[in-house]
Amino acid sequence: MEIPTFDLQDFEYTLPEDRIAKFPLEKRDHSQLLHYKQGQISHYHFYDLPDLLPNDALLVYNDTKVIPARLIFQRETGAKIEIFLLAPIAPTTVIAEIMLAKYPVTWQTLVGNAKKWKDEEVLKGRIQIGEKEVILQARLINREAMSVEFSWDDSEIAFVDLVEASGEVPLPPYLNRKPEKEDKDRYQTVYSKKEGAVAAPTAGLHFTEEVFEKLRKKGIQEAQVTLHVSAGTFQPIKVKEVTEHPMHSEQIQVSRETLRQLLENTGKTIAVGTTSVRTLESIYWYGVQILEGKGEKLEVEKLFPYQTRAALPEKKEALQAILDVMDREGTDTVLGHTEIFIFPGYRYQMIDALITNFHQPGSTLILLISTILGKDWKKVYQEALDKNYRFLSYGDSSLLWL
Repeated sequence: MEIPTFDLQDFEYTLPEDRIAKFPLEKRDHSQLLHYKQGQISHYHFYDLPDLLPNDALLVYNDTKVIPARLIFQRETGAKIEIFLLAPIAPTTVIAEIMLAKYPVTWQTLVGNAKKWKDEEVLKGRIQIGEKEVILQARLINREAMSVEFSWDDSEIAFVDLVEASGEVPLPPYLNRKPEKEDKDRYQTVYSKKEGAVAAPTAGLHFTEEVFEKLRKKGIQEAQVTLHVSAGTFQPIKVKEVTEHPMHSEQIQVSRETLRQLLENTGKTIAVGTTSVRTLESIYWYGVQILEGKGEKLEVEKLFPYQTRAALPEKKEALQAILDVMDREGTDTVLGHTEIFIFPGYRYQMIDALITNFHQPGSTLILLISTILGKDWKKVYQEALDKNYRFLSYGDSSLLWL
């Protein structure tokens, strides 16, 4: 494959402020659902989704769970310091492990009001967990890297318990509002399991138990992957040459069971959300790396899919290569990072359709959408604007077929 060139201006559109959904609907599955297939657009509600999918479909969800990643401390002077958790550093970089730690942990962070936090100053917060009061301490150990060490005075309490009890929901910056009580539940999918995301996989916010019941009655299969969404998902493209955009890296985790489901599936594979797409496509390229003898560590570089190859392996061959490595290593889970960058010219290897919300102009997510819709992405977005669809994280949904 060759790396294509294009003008980022071709992926801009005008999004009026009043079309950004600032709050969720009262009922998750009552959002509008735009259906695009073979150039044709039709309109439904999300509770109609089961009727739009073939019986042999496999839906793939991202089961990451958003953590209340904004921690607020107050200095003795009264000044507030906001610490936003970005990525774990020590004693492990594995999010699932560090969240369960019961000893000091270090995170890469963003710090609000950092100028008022002195280098040797230890910030303290009192947190009520059940009947216990726990003292959480924060120490800035590297100002340039904004790495912060957290420690607490109760070895029976896990870090995740402290975050859940004291943190604020990290709403997207474009909502321009403080989180409210309902956000703790609504900025979370009903199937979220694994703590570690600082942004929700928002395509999944529309699902309800009622929708799942209809899907299962129809015989539609389900599979889970994990991609811990990072704050980089909101990073705008600021460079003229799009391929130079510093694509964010995110941690992914896929089980042997899910790999088997993908390998044995004979029907359509439908990704729920762009994070599921990035995970599935990264898994394919991980298999390619193995087949090409380029290592057995899951680290997919952003432009690896665009490197020239005489021929690409079939999906099943790539998946089997991963399973063979897992057999040799005696593991049931593949864990690693991806910074895969999907933009026009990319050829999907793992999916047939995508369920997704409507994204910001000129963003990496619009580029991803355009790889499915081609030039029709503008038609789809204009139709959504004309039909009063709600946009972005708390907005309406779409089902897009390749």
